[in-house]
Amino acid sequence: MKSHANLQPIILAGGSGTRLWPLSRSAYPKQYLPLIGDESLLQQTIKRTDRLDALAPITICNEAHRFIAAEQLQQAGLKTANILLEPEAKNTAPAIAAAALYAQSLNEDPYLLVMPADHYIANVPAFERALESAIELAEKDHIVTFGVKPTRAETGYGYIEAGERLSEQGKTVARFVEKPCAETAAEYLADHRYYWNSGMFVFKASVFLAELKVYEPEMLACCEDAVRNATTDIDFIRLETEAFSRSPSNSIDYAVMERTDRAAVVPLDCGWDDVGSYSSLWGLQAKDANGNACTGDVLAMNSSNNLIASSDRLIATYGVENLIIADTSDALLVANKHDAQAVKKVVDRLIEAKRLEVSEHRKTVRPWGSYDVLDAAEGFKVKRITVKPGAKLSVQKHHHRAEHWVVVHGLARVTNGDHTYLVEENESTFIPIGQVHALENAGDGVLELIEVQSGDYLGEDDIVRFDDWYGRN
Repeated sequence: MKSHANLQPIILAGGSGTRLWPLSRSAYPKQYLPLIGDESLLQQTIKRTDRLDALAPITICNEAHRFIAAEQLQQAGLKTANILLEPEAKNTAPAIAAAALYAQSLNEDPYLLVMPADHYIANVPAFERALESAIELAEKDHIVTFGVKPTRAETGYGYIEAGERLSEQGKTVARFVEKPCAETAAEYLADHRYYWNSGMFVFKASVFLAELKVYEPEMLACCEDAVRNATTDIDFIRLETEAFSRSPSNSIDYAVMERTDRAAVVPLDCGWDDVGSYSSLWGLQAKDANGNACTGDVLAMNSSNNLIASSDRLIATYGVENLIIADTSDALLVANKHDAQAVKKVVDRLIEAKRLEVSEHRKTVRPWGSYDVLDAAEGFKVKRITVKPGAKLSVQKHHHRAEHWVVVHGLARVTNGDHTYLVEENESTFIPIGQVHALENAGDGVLELIEVQSGDYLGEDDIVRFDDWYGRN
């Protein structure tokens, strides 16, 4: 791969991943999960940029996911983490516009490589060859998208119809097509002019922003204000809330690509998948001799062509086929693999019922570590709390609950009112209702403790913070 000193990767990490529920939740969506291999999809995307000899990536993500993203980028070896925070989801066009404007503030007019964080690419060298062709077209002021050569009559993707040839690989975009019915998808598969719409792009920042000014001037103005008035918070760049919230919500396809005369498409044949359903995930995962894709503790007997995912307990099957079985600590999905796209209907029903399982896992990630709710009923809740080395929970108090902490591993430094003291393994301490307190990992390893809460209200919003290392209110 050639060196591209002025190529700026933009990683879009704001998706919700509802079609992979219950593995993926809005509080911890699929881009942060290790669905294929040991690394998350976000980390795999970041690793692809390592090979490009390009500028440090800019990642744009949801406010709620900022600490998850920061930790995963650090684990992926990214020393410079430019993380833009969206105050709210506004679809891809405002996100890309804000990233383009921020990229211009770092470098005069970089070429942008826009990639969603939740896609999978099997053949990275093939992607890099297509990228070279895309950059050549971007140098001529085209706004380039990648069209994936279809391998099946897929009804879950939008399509691109290619037009006249622009270069050895590139063509004009004749039109974008919405997700087709099965009959039309079969026609597209047989017609070599049609490609899957990958949602990845290459263009000069200035060219994209100029087109946005023509077609969505209000959006551009709002994003300019949001970037101009952005603030730095620890490792994050917070887009100004009021300005970004004023922006119209739209995808880059509707806002620019379907309206501009600069659109070009480069064919891409690299084992791409947007991992948008369980059937896609089944196709990407390793399988046993009977076609079962199994993760976790699974015993599949006389069973075939199933996707079986276990998070923390044994799943045993006998005599079943073509099923999705996705098990987590608080929810189990069983569905026919041919109905994988219908998982969103399940999520919609859960949203209507205001079920917490649609948004949160039982285990909740925090910047200092995580907690897992082991049991709860009226008047009490039991958590397993894990605190990373050197980390500290906020100085806080609760109006409605008392807490009893039992250290099971590591060394805790506890602030309890006016007193600060150490609590070792097999020791405990008690925090009364209304007492100002804090918890810190005072050891070199992970701190683990059991917290027993008691009181008339045990919601997570019963917290008053006085000081926080992570800038939370």
